[in-house]
Amino acid sequence: MGGFFNRGGDGDGGSPKPKRTPLQRLMYWGMVLGVWGLIFLVVFFAVFARDLPDTSTLYNVDRQPSITYLDRNGALIAVRGTQQAPPADLSSLPDYVPAAFIAIEDRRFYHHPGFDPIGMSRAMVSNMRAGRVVQGGSTLTQQLAKNLFLSPDQNMKRKVQELMLAVWLEMKFSKDEILALYLNRVYFGAGAYGIEAASQRYFDKSAKELTVGEAALLAGLLKAPSRYSPVSESERAATRATVVLNEMVDAGVITPEQRAQAVTEPVRVSRTLASQHAQYFIDWLDKQIRELVGEPTEDMIVETTLDLTLQTSAERSVRRILDRDRSKGVQQAALVAVDGDGRVRAMIGGASYADSQFNRATDAKRQAGSAFKPFVYLTALESGFTPETRVNDAPIKIGNWSPKNYSGGFAGEMTLSQAVAQSINTVAAGMADQVGRDNVARTARRLGITSRIGLEPAMALGAVEVSPIEMAQAYAAFANGGKRVKAYGISRIRTPQGRVVYQKAARADGPLQAISNPYLFYQNQMLRGVITSGTGRSAAIPGRDIAGKTGTTSDYKDAWFVGYTGGFATAVWVGKDDNTPMRGVTGGSSPAAIWRGFMEAALPRLNAPAIPNGPPMPEGWQPPNPVESLIGQIGDLFGDNPPAEGPTDPLDEGLIDPPPAQRPIAPDRDRPPAPQPQQPVVRPTQPQPPRPEPAQPGPPTEKKGDPLFF
Repeated sequence: MGGFFNRGGDGDGGSPKPKRTPLQRLMYWGMVLGVWGLIFLVVFFAVFARDLPDTSTLYNVDRQPSITYLDRNGALIAVRGTQQAPPADLSSLPDYVPAAFIAIEDRRFYHHPGFDPIGMSRAMVSNMRAGRVVQGGSTLTQQLAKNLFLSPDQNMKRKVQELMLAVWLEMKFSKDEILALYLNRVYFGAGAYGIEAASQRYFDKSAKELTVGEAALLAGLLKAPSRYSPVSESERAATRATVVLNEMVDAGVITPEQRAQAVTEPVRVSRTLASQHAQYFIDWLDKQIRELVGEPTEDMIVETTLDLTLQTSAERSVRRILDRDRSKGVQQAALVAVDGDGRVRAMIGGASYADSQFNRATDAKRQAGSAFKPFVYLTALESGFTPETRVNDAPIKIGNWSPKNYSGGFAGEMTLSQAVAQSINTVAAGMADQVGRDNVARTARRLGITSRIGLEPAMALGAVEVSPIEMAQAYAAFANGGKRVKAYGISRIRTPQGRVVYQKAARADGPLQAISNPYLFYQNQMLRGVITSGTGRSAAIPGRDIAGKTGTTSDYKDAWFVGYTGGFATAVWVGKDDNTPMRGVTGGSSPAAIWRGFMEAALPRLNAPAIPNGPPMPEGWQPPNPVESLIGQIGDLFGDNPPAEGPTDPLDEGLIDPPPAQRPIAPDRDRPPAPQPQQPVVRPTQPQPPRPEPAQPGPPTEKKGDPLFF
C-alpha cells in the first residue's frame, strides 16, 4: 500500500507542468487574438465587400449631357449639365498646381497606404471638441474612391467600403496615377468635372497655364463648390484661396514671396461666366430646348441670339440706376432688347440672379400704364384719325369712371400728337371708348401681346398686365416697318460633332406685315414726339432717330419705358416684387435712364438706321395739312361738337369693322383685320360691355381709387 502513495518515483506522469515565461504567455495570447482577429476581419470584410461596386468601371464616365450656350458671335455664355474636358497630363501642369491640392486636402498623401491614421485621429479629436463634424480625415485616395465608386451617403458601411477601395487603389496604381485620376475626375462646380474643364470654365485657359493664385482658388473650391464659387461668392472664395496659399507656404510648395505676389495679383474670372444676368436668358431657353428636341441624350451646343457685348452694357446700365435710385424704392428691374426680326439681343430678369432666379423679363406680369396707349392710338389712326386731329382734354365720364390726368388739371383743345406726347389720360380713355376697346385689344394682340386683355374702361390707360418681353416684341413692329415678330433666342442646336439637331426656320417672306401705311407713319411720328417734346425727353440721344412711350401705374408701383430706333426695340420695367409703391418714380425717370444708358452703348455697335417708314403709301396720299386740322375736321372727341355727317377725309372710310357688343376678342392674327366701309363709331359716354371671360381677377375699378396712369 505504501508504494501506492510513493510520490517520489521516477515516473513523470505525476510531475507538474513548468510555468510559461511572460514572453511565452504574450506570444501565446497574441497568436490566439491574431487568429480570432483574422477570423473577425475575414468575416467583417466579407460582409462589407459583398456589394462593393464593380471596379472595372474605373475609366467610365457617367454624367448628364452638357448643353453649351454660345452668343450670336460664338462666345461662351454658359454651360448647363456637366462639362468634362480631355484629361490633363499631370507632368504638363506646373508643380504648384497638384501641390496646392495636396497641401490643403492631404498633406501626407505620398506617405500613407490609402488612409491616414494620424489625420483620422486628429479629425476625430477636433470633431469631439466641437460637438459636431468640423474636420474630415479622408485622404485624396479615399475621396477618389468615393467619387468613382460610392454614393455620398454618410454611414459606417460606406466608410468601410471607402477604406477598402482606397487600399485597393493604392495597391493597383502609383501615387502619381492616383493624383492624376483625382484631378481629372473631381467636381469643381459650375458643371465642370476635372482640372482642365474647371480651368477653361473659370479662367478661359488651359490648366497648364494656371497661376499660383488660380491654382489656390480651384483647390479651395473642392470643400464646397457652390459655397466658395468665385462667381457668386467672390469674397468667400478669396478668403478660402488665402487659406490654401498659407498651407502651400507651410508645406514648402511656394515661398512667402510667391504667396505675397499671388495675393496682390487679382484673379480674373471668365467674363462670360461672370455675366450672371445672362443666366436669366439661359433659364428662358432651357425650357424651350426640351420642347424642341426632347430630353438631351448627348452633349449639345446651342447657338443663341444674345450679344454678350450688349448684354454687358445692359447689366451695367441696370446696376448703375438701381444703385442710384435705391433711395426711391427702386429694387428690381427687367430689360428685353429685340431686333427687327425678333432676335433677343439682351435680357435682364432681375437685380441679382444669385439672389433670385425668378425671371421678371419673361414671367412677371405687371400693369403697363401709359406704355399701353400706343395700341389705343394705332387703333384710332386705323379708324380715321391723324396726328393733327383736334381733341379736347376735358373731364370725361365713362359709365361710373372718370379718369384723371397726372397733372390733376385739363389742358383743353390740342392735337392728337400733343395728347400722345404729354400722355393725356382723358384723351386716351375717350379715344378707346370711341373706337372700341375690343378693337384696341385686337390691335395689341395683332402686334404680339399675348396676356389677357380685359375690356374695362381703364384698359386704355394700361390696366393690363403684361411682361417686358411682350412689350418689346410688340413695339418691334413700330421699329421694323410694321412687321409682327415673335421674340426668340435660339438660332440653332447642334452636337459637338456638327450634326444639326434644330435650325430656326427662315420664312421666305419674313415676318408678316401687321401695320400698313399711312398708319405706321403717323404712329412713329407721334411716338417721336414723346421723345422730342413729351414725357420721354430724358431718353433722347442726340443724333439718333428715337421713338417710344413712358408708362407709370397708380401709386408708382410700376414704371416703364419702351423705346425703339430703326430695327431695334427695348423694353425696361422697374418696381418691387411685393408690388408696393416706389417714391415718385415715373417712366421718364429710372426706366428711361436705364434705357438711354443701354442704348447709348448699344447703338454704335448696332449701327442702327433711322426708323423705317414701312410699306408704300396709298396712291395719291398726302401728309395732313396742319392748318386745315386747326379748323377741326373731325370735331370734338368727346361729343361736345358732334362730327359732321359722312366722312370728311378719305381716311375716314374703310378702316374699322366694329364688332357687336358681346363679340369676344379674336385670337392672334398675323395680318390686320380686313377693312370694311365704316366710319368711326362715337360712344362718348356709354361704357362698352366686356366680352365673356372665364372668372379671373380683373384690373382695379373706380371703387378702388382712380388709377393714375401716365
